[in-house]
Amino acid sequence: MPAKVEIYSKWGCGYCVRAKALLDRKGIAYDEYDVTMGGDRLAEMRDRAPFARTVPQIFIGDRGIGGSDELAQLDRSGALDDMLSDTENPD
Repeated sequence: MPAKVEIYSKWGCGYCVRAKALLDRKGIAYDEYDVTMGGDRLAEMRDRAPFARTVPQIFIGDRGIGGSDELAQLDRSGALDDMLSDTENPD
């Protein structure tokens, strides 16, 4: 079972669009949380990534990986594919 991917984003954010496009190209399903208007999801994002002040904030499993640039770097290095395979719960 692949690791769960979550992305916190805002409307009109080019970096968010870029990160989601990378995930879409790779066929990776993700849950997107829009924090444009603040609210509970923004508070949740800040709890999960206390020092993050920008979007997107991307989580693979429970691990925060950062934003679009970090996601792209993980993909270029091949580490993204490793992170996406859920080795903790092999079926």
